[in-house]
Amino acid sequence: MQKKTLRILVIAIAVAAIAAMTWLMAPLLRFVSDPELFRAWVDSYGLLGRLAYIGMVVLQVIVALIPGEPFEIAAGYAFGAVEGTILSTLACTLGSVIVFLLVRRYGMRVAGLFFSREKLESVRFLKTNPKREVLFLLIFMIPGTPKDLLCYYAGMTDLRFPVWLLICSFGRLPSIITSTIGGNALGTENYWFAAGVFAAALAISGIGILLYNYICSRNKGKEE
Repeated sequence: MQKKTLRILVIAIAVAAIAAMTWLMAPLLRFVSDPELFRAWVDSYGLLGRLAYIGMVVLQVIVALIPGEPFEIAAGYAFGAVEGTILSTLACTLGSVIVFLLVRRYGMRVAGLFFSREKLESVRFLKTNPKREVLFLLIFMIPGTPKDLLCYYAGMTDLRFPVWLLICSFGRLPSIITSTIGGNALGTENYWFAAGVFAAALAISGIGILLYNYICSRNKGKEE
């Protein structure tokens, strides 16, 4: 019954997140030919617009099936690179903390809603490795790695909360900065620069995925 209730809650959150994303992205698409008009639209909502964005990203982190990059690009477009980075980092950190505490309290009942046991076991070396804090931070900082999976798995370890707070705060910065800079370039109509940023981010993400797979394989071999 509890698992069924959690599934219903997750579906409701996913619907809310998609609706919130549509609310933000629809004006972006409508005003794409006039970035200044879009920025004026965002500014007209003032603090409420910023709080709404933070809420959207928090939901995106909790509902692990929703990609985060479109939100970060939209933040760079709407708020600029600096403010977009600050808002995105704050929101991602808050979402990561909520996930950590939920999994710490309910364990597999929550984590299993989004990830199979096999998927979670693929990073079990992060529970036993003597250098796990460094590994957690390193993997978190590599663009392209499954940060949502790491968020849910972190709650299943005995990582101290202050350590996790530092990891999830600073670990996402490289990918967030790249996305918001690219989004800001779109907002200032610097399309060639935006294309370059996104191309570089894609290449780095590809390398990051290979590095992540290597780290997982190497540590799995040590466990066996």
